[in-house]
Amino acid sequence: MDQQPETINCAVDCQQGCVLGDRCPNRDHSANAARFIADTSLEQMLEIADQAVRRKMLERASQPPKWILPED
Repeated sequence: MDQQPETINCAVDCQQGCVLGDRCPNRDHSANAARFIADTSLEQMLEIADQAVRRKMLERASQPPKWILPED
């Protein structure tokens, strides 16, 4: 009989650390994030964040305003 993978909400269940350990499906992402943090200087991270904010601002500026009208 196949076992279904456990479904958990990592944001809630793993606040004090991963509860699944080696069975965690997000383990690959954690390793990539740790490698990024170790290999990237704070200045580089701030530059990446600044570029993302600027790109988002330009996207919003190029969109027409979205009006939300109250219902009567």
